[in-house]
Formats: sequence, C-alpha cells, structure tokens
Amino acid sequence: MQKESECIFGIRTVIEAIKAGKQIDRLLIKQGLQGALYHELMTEVKKYNIVFQIVPLERIELVTRKNHQGVLAWLSPVEFQLITNLLPMLYETGEDPLIIALDGVSDVRNFGAIVRTAECLGAHAIVIPEKGSARINDDAVKTSAGALHTFPVCREKSIVRTIEYLKESGLKVICAGEKSGKVVSEVSLKGPTVLIMGSEDKGISRELLALADHQVRIPMSGTIESLNVSVAAGILLYEIIRQRSK
Repeated sequence: MQKESECIFGIRTVIEAIKAGKQIDRLLIKQGLQGALYHELMTEVKKYNIVFQIVPLERIELVTRKNHQGVLAWLSPVEFQLITNLLPMLYETGEDPLIIALDGVSDVRNFGAIVRTAECLGAHAIVIPEKGSARINDDAVKTSAGALHTFPVCREKSIVRTIEYLKESGLKVICAGEKSGKVVSEVSLKGPTVLIMGSEDKGISRELLALADHQVRIPMSGTIESLNVSVAAGILLYEIIRQRSK
C-alpha cells in the first residue's frame, strides 16, 4: 500500500500539479464524481494521457481520510521518456541499443535492482507498461541506488506494440525463460537488442513470446528451479556485455 505522505489529493491540487508539468504516476478517482472541477480535471487527464482508475470511495480512504474530494494521485519521482524519441538518438550515437523490457514485474525492489544493474552494465533504457508494472516510489529509487534519477525509463501504453516497434527498428528480441529455449551462451546477443523479462509468477505473455527472435534460459544445476527476476536480469545482461566485448 502506498503511503499518504507520498501522495497529493484534492481536485484543484491535482489539476495544478498536472498543469505545472508534474508527472503523475498513479491517479485514483472516486466513482460517481461530478461537477465543473471534475470535468476540468478529466480534460487535463485526457490532454496528457494520464493513466487513472475509477475506484470506490473506500479505496481512497484506505490511504487518506483528509479532504481528498474523491481524487488521489502519486507524483512520479522520475521523468518518463518515450522509446520512439529515445531510440533514434541511441542510433545516432553509433552504439548498438540495449533495451530492457519488463512484462509484469510488479515488485518495486526487483524493479529498482534491475535498473541499478542495467545502468551499471551499460544498458540504455528500460521499458515498462502503464498498467501492471511496479510503482516507481521511494523504495524503488533507493533499491536502484539512485539510478532511477538518471537512467531512462519509458512507460508505454502497450508493451506489445512497443516491442513490435523495436523489432521493426532493427532490434533483436530476446525473451528470458526458466526452462524453454537455448542456453543463453549459445545464442548470439550482439547487435541491437531488447531483453524481455517476465514476472516470477506468470512469466512472459504469449503475445511477447510470439515476437521473440530467441528464447533463452540460464543453465541451472541446483534444486531450486528459478532465480529472482532481478538476479536473472543481471546474469543475462552480463552475458550480453561479455559477448559484445569480444
């Protein structure tokens, strides 16, 4: 549960935050809300394509019982980017883009750890979906050791369409799984690449697996069948960098 200290509330407060250019990470709006201020809020929400949820009053009051007026929002501690803006700039540098895409990774500490590793190992950006991904809060920033303040995070409406765009733009799509596919060291990971990591409970969606150029796995010899997703991401990123350094 996100804390009251991390959020802003009240219709006018949220409207002014949006108009001031603040990035809204999450917005809850009470069911049945009406009135001129509500319509002004929704105009701004639609103008800036802000993700929102219509929820019962009880959902909001789990966080705060102050004068929220039926509106509760969390500001993002990072400034999101668009992959369509970022990718051309990466190509212009002459480097082979290395993008990490997370499909359903919802644990904030796993997310922060992946960003930290990605930054340390020279990846260029991380892509997450608007819905179903970890909230970028103080815990995520701390776990990333501050990397989230500088490492590009692209929050996209559709992770499937984003991967399709990356593939059309020349990136090799690599999906990581526990058992399926080749051992990662047997696959060429050189060149422009997007590495997709799935959630620990569901893995990678079928739609994304269908887009994969390769499905890879980490060889395992212990009795535990799976790795924490942030640990697995670190191993796979290291293998990519190892191959690229040859």
